[in-house]
Amino acid sequence: MHELLDFHAMIQYFQQFGTWGLALNSFIESFFLVPPPDFLLIIMDLAKPEKALWYATVCSIASILGGIIGYLIGYIGGRPVFNWIFRKNPEHFEKVEALYDKYGSIAVFFAGFTPIPYKVFTIASGVLGMNVWHFTVASFFGRAGRFFLVSVVLMICGEWVKQYLELVILAVSAVIVVFFVVLWHKGKKTMKKSAENKEVVQVEENKDENAIHNL
Repeated sequence: MHELLDFHAMIQYFQQFGTWGLALNSFIESFFLVPPPDFLLIIMDLAKPEKALWYATVCSIASILGGIIGYLIGYIGGRPVFNWIFRKNPEHFEKVEALYDKYGSIAVFFAGFTPIPYKVFTIASGVLGMNVWHFTVASFFGRAGRFFLVSVVLMICGEWVKQYLELVILAVSAVIVVFFVVLWHKGKKTMKKSAENKEVVQVEENKDENAIHNL
């Protein structure tokens, strides 16, 4: 409950600065633990739908710039910094690494577009030494796609959303929960498969070493 109140308080703090607050929220969220900018973006879009595309633009640019900062934090600080920032969830790195091994830069796109914590991927991208241009392009399409989708939908359906706001919140929450459950199961399977592959490689290396010693 305390965390929920802090979450709401942070959104209110950014909201008092208007467009600059939205930019600051988007920028910081790309590498630090603050609420996703979507909540403030939705509030501002509903209040002034004629500025929705401008808000989406501000959100996208600030988020991408923040993502580059996150990348640099990971690149310079390495795994120790990642582990310190996400010390409550140390398993994040293995999950991200497994997704990178399987999907490459597309993983960054999905992190930018979906409810997956984007900051985890920005910092991990730097730690793993991902090509910075591939990272930036994937971030651009992921973040811009996400924020412009939200703003366009609210421009078209803003009045309906206001009328059925509670229903919309419940539906979105349900989708997010289902998404994370599916992602968690896939992440576990990917990590298990990756661990099995490493064990096979280790066994083969041991066999080769034994064969050399027997010669």
